[in-house]
Amino acid sequence: MLKFPKDFVWGSSTSGPQTEGRVPGDGKGDNLWDYWYQVEPNRFYNGIGPDKTSTFYENWEKDIELLLETGHTAFRTSIQWSRIFPQGRGEVNPQGVAFYRQVFESIKAKGIHLLVNLYHFDLPFALQEDGDGWENKATIKAYEDYARFCFETYGDLVDQWITFNEPIVPVEFGYFYDAHYPHKVDAKAAVQVAYNTQLASTLAVKACHEILPDSKIGIVLNLTPAYPRSQHPADVKAARIADLFQAQSFLDPSVLGTYPEELVEILAEHELLPDSTAEELELIRQHTVDFLGVNYYQPLRVMAPRFAKHPDSPLLPEHFYEPYVMPGRKINPHRGWEIYEQGIYHIAQNIKENYGNIEWMLTENGMGVEGEDKFRENGMIQDDYRIDFVKGHLRELHRAIEDGANCKGYLIWTFIDCWSWLNSYKNRYGLVELDLETQERRLKKSGHWFKELSDNILILNEGKQLFLGTIRELYMIVKPKKFLEFKMDDETIKQVEIQQDNQKFLETIGTIPSDRLKEINLVDMDLNEVIEELYRRSK
Repeated sequence: MLKFPKDFVWGSSTSGPQTEGRVPGDGKGDNLWDYWYQVEPNRFYNGIGPDKTSTFYENWEKDIELLLETGHTAFRTSIQWSRIFPQGRGEVNPQGVAFYRQVFESIKAKGIHLLVNLYHFDLPFALQEDGDGWENKATIKAYEDYARFCFETYGDLVDQWITFNEPIVPVEFGYFYDAHYPHKVDAKAAVQVAYNTQLASTLAVKACHEILPDSKIGIVLNLTPAYPRSQHPADVKAARIADLFQAQSFLDPSVLGTYPEELVEILAEHELLPDSTAEELELIRQHTVDFLGVNYYQPLRVMAPRFAKHPDSPLLPEHFYEPYVMPGRKINPHRGWEIYEQGIYHIAQNIKENYGNIEWMLTENGMGVEGEDKFRENGMIQDDYRIDFVKGHLRELHRAIEDGANCKGYLIWTFIDCWSWLNSYKNRYGLVELDLETQERRLKKSGHWFKELSDNILILNEGKQLFLGTIRELYMIVKPKKFLEFKMDDETIKQVEIQQDNQKFLETIGTIPSDRLKEINLVDMDLNEVIEELYRRSK
C-alpha cells in the first residue's frame, strides 16, 4: 500500500511568467522573455509569446476554485519580479502588489498550503539592459531588495518561500547553448552568473530569517543523478563531473554552505573562477536553506567525451561529458525524454546520506504530451498515460519514504496547461485542459484522479492499481474478519474470530477463564492484514 504520512501534501507547481499573461494597463515591466519575444518572435513555437500564456491574471478566481476540484492541499507559484518592480528596482507597481495579495489571500482561504518562488527565469529586462543582468553584482542587490519587499508584504500569507527555481537552467541555456536570452556562449560569464545567483539566493535566505524568523525558505533544484554509460573509469569520471556541474554547483553551497573542492579545481584549471570575496563565501557558509524543492523528469545519462576540444572552440559542458542514449530505455515519445522512476529513489538516498536528510518536497514531476486532443472521449481528455506516469514515480517515492527519506509532499507539473518558454503550448502537462481559443478550462481524467489520490489511499501491486479510496471503503470491499479480543489479568491477549461457525466460536469462548478476564473488545483486522488479503485476492 502506498500510504503517505498524514501531513504529506498534494498539489502542483507553476510560475507567474508561464501563467499570468499581460493586459493593457497592468503596470508590469518587461522581463527577458517579454523583450525577446518582441525582437525575435520566430524563436517561439507557433509564434505564441509570454503576453498570452494561461490568462491567470484575468481568471485567477476561477483557477483557484479548480485547485480544490483537483484535490490540491498545496500549491507552488511564483511572483514576477517585473510585475512588482517594473524596472527591477525603484518604483513599485501597486497593481502588481495588490494582485498577488488577492491571489495569496484566496489560496489561503481555501486551506491550501502556499509555496511562493521569487524567481523563475524571469529577470526584469531593465537589469539586463543596464548591466548585463546576472553577470553584474548590482543585480544581486536589486534581487535582495525585491526579496525583502516580498517577505515584508506577503510574509503573513506564504507558508514556504523559495529563492530560485532550477538556477542551473539560465546558466546552461542562457550562457552556453543559445537557448534562453541573452543567448550567449561564454563559459566565464556562465560561471559568474551561477556564482552571483547563488549569492543572491544566500542573501534572500538571510533576509527571510531576519524578517520572518518562523518561516522556512528553500531552493528548487533538479537533482537528477548522473548515470555513467559504463563502469569504465572515463565514463565514471564524466558522470562525476556532470553531477558537479548540474547538481552540486547549487546543491552544496545551498545546503552545506561550501562548494565541492573538485568543482573549484576544475574551474581554476580552466581559469574560470568567478569574482568572489572571502566575505561573500562566509555569507554562503552561514546562511543555508531550510528545505529543498526537487524537480525530476528524466535521468541524466552521460559518457566520456568522444572527441578532444578544438583549440578555438568555446568551452562547453560536453568537453567534460556527453549525453548518452541508453538502448532499451522507456521513453515519452512526445518529449523524447526517458522515463526512469527509480531516479526518485536515488535522489532521496543521496539527500539522506550526503545532505543531512534535509526536509524536501518533490516540487515538479510530470508528463508532457503533444496533440492531447486525439485522446478525447466524450468531451474529456483520457490521459491515462499521465496517471500511469505519476503512479510509477509515487511508488518509488513511497519506497524512499519507507527507507527514511524526509519528503513532505508531491507537486505535479502542472495544474493547468501552461505556456512553456520557446515551446509555448506544444506539449501539455496540465491536470486541467486549456482551450487557447476560448480560454475554457476543462478537467482531464488525471484531474479527477488526482483529487481521488489526494483524498484517499492508493494501493499498487507492481504498478497496477488495486484500490483507490478511503480506508472505510477498503474495509467494506474486503469485508475483513472481526475478532473478540480478551485481555487477561496478566496482560496476555487472546483473539477469537467472530465469523467462524457458531459451534467453534462457542467452544473457543468456553476456554477463556472468566475469573482472570479483565477486558473484552471488538476489533477489526489490522490494516496491513486487510491489504495482504486484497493482494491475495488479486492473484
